[in-house]
Amino acid sequence: MQSQIAERLKLRYSPVVIVLTDEKPANATEFIEGRRGCVVTLLTAAMKGRQVVLSRKTFGCIGGAAGLGFGNLYPHFPGGFEYFLSIGRGEGYPEGEAYKKTPELVESFLKIMPFMDIPYEYVVFKPLSDLVIGKEEPRIIVFYANPDQLSALVVMANYGRSGNDNVAIPFAAGCQSCCLLPLNEAARDQPKAIVGMIDITARPFIDADLLSFSLPFSMFQEMENNVVGSFLDKPAWQKIEKRISEKA
Repeated sequence: MQSQIAERLKLRYSPVVIVLTDEKPANATEFIEGRRGCVVTLLTAAMKGRQVVLSRKTFGCIGGAAGLGFGNLYPHFPGGFEYFLSIGRGEGYPEGEAYKKTPELVESFLKIMPFMDIPYEYVVFKPLSDLVIGKEEPRIIVFYANPDQLSALVVMANYGRSGNDNVAIPFAAGCQSCCLLPLNEAARDQPKAIVGMIDITARPFIDADLLSFSLPFSMFQEMENNVVGSFLDKPAWQKIEKRISEKA
C-alpha cells in the first residue's frame, strides 16, 4: 500500500503500520528474550524497511511493555518508577532521570496514562508498503517528519474536522506516543493524532531533525481521502515542497 501524504510530503522514511496479532511473522527482527532494548530502535528499523515483532517476552524494557499495550509493569520497577523518573532512590538504584520534579508528580502522571492489556501476543511494526491488504488489519500508522512535514501533517489532521485541537503533544515515552496513546485514541469517537519522540532518552535513536506523528489508521485514511483539493495543491505548500526536495 502507498500513501499520497507520504509521497506529497517527500518523507525520508516509509510510514510504519502497527499490527496487533497472534501470528508471529517469519524472519522479523526481534529483541532477544530477557535482553534490554528500546522499542524506538526497532521502530526506526521498520522505518528503514525492516519488519519488526515484539512480544510479551521481548518488549525490551518495563516501559516498552507499557508502551506497547502489554499491561502496566511499572509497579515492578526496582526502587519505584516514581523515583526513577524524578529524583532517584539513592545508592544501589538507577539514577533519577529528572523528567518530573518529584515522585508525587510521576504518580499523578501514571494515574492518567491509559494502560491497557491488549488481547494479542504480538505487536508488529512494518513499512506501509509491505502491508497485506485484506489479510492484515493495521491499527496505527506512524510517520517520522521534519518541521515542514510535521506542519503539513498537523494542518491535514485539522483540515476536514471542526476545531483546532485534533493533534496533541503529550509528555510520554517514545513508545507510548507511537503505540499506547494512539491505540487509546482509536477507541474515541473523535480521535486525535499524537506528536511524539519528545522523549529525551529515546531521541538518540531517531534522526535529530525528526519527530513522530502517530494516529489511528482510520484517521489516516480520512486524511488520505482529503489530499486532493487541499492546501497541498496550493502555492504556499509548493514553496515548502521545493525546499524539502532541495535538502533531500
